[in-house]
Amino acid sequence: MTDLGIRAATSTDSEFLVDMLVEAMNWLPERNWSREQILANPALAHYVTGWMQPNDFGLVAVDPAGRPVGAAWFRYLTAADPGYGYVSDDVPELTIGVVETWRGRGVGRALLRAVLDAARERGIRTVSLSVERANFAARLYAAEGFRTVESFEDADTMVAEIGA
Repeated sequence: MTDLGIRAATSTDSEFLVDMLVEAMNWLPERNWSREQILANPALAHYVTGWMQPNDFGLVAVDPAGRPVGAAWFRYLTAADPGYGYVSDDVPELTIGVVETWRGRGVGRALLRAVLDAARERGIRTVSLSVERANFAARLYAAEGFRTVESFEDADTMVAEIGA
């Protein structure tokens, strides 16, 4: 996408990352979890609470006017407080969210590729995520080299070996 910019996420992006977590969770049109519901759920809130911690990193996609339209970020979660895509304490978990009106336009793919490049530059060899099987993003992740390592009722944990 030539009209899309990508910049590093900063601590000032914390509210936008919450917005993108809400977008990621509400990918189904009939699902309408509020920001408050998501932040009140510890299993979801830990993806954004306290952003930006020392090991957190991410990217924000911006439209030609500089408005944020999507984000992809990594966070290291632990066995004591695992994420849905938890693999191990030393594997960061990826979250991606795109503003609904920008979905299907290559924003997610551009963010995914850029954030994997950023992880590689940091010496990270493996990254993980969780995706519901019915989500269109599951096909994107598979096409970009992620493979399923654990399956649950409706979702999969996927990893990508990205080298270093």
